Amino acid sequence: MEKMAISKFKATCLEVIKRVGRTRKPILVTKFGEPVAQVGPPPPKPRPKRWLGDMAGTMKIVGDIVAPASDENDWEVLRK
Repeated sequence: MEKMAISKFKATCLEVIKRVGRTRKPILVTKFGEPVAQVGPPPPKPRPKRWLGDMAGTMKIVGDIVAPASDENDWEVLRK
């Protein structure tokens, strides 16, 4: 783990935070050689255990799923 004096951290805080986020390596901030804080990456975003079928059971069928959505006579191309 990298150590950094608090004065240097204060001067380069935004750059340090970006670097920690990019490299995922924590930095120990020290004052007179003693640790006072640790800057670490955020935890990874939780992912669903399975994404396939994740919406199962959330819909309801309310009619004939095989029949056309509209009457065939409404379609000009089918009139010929």
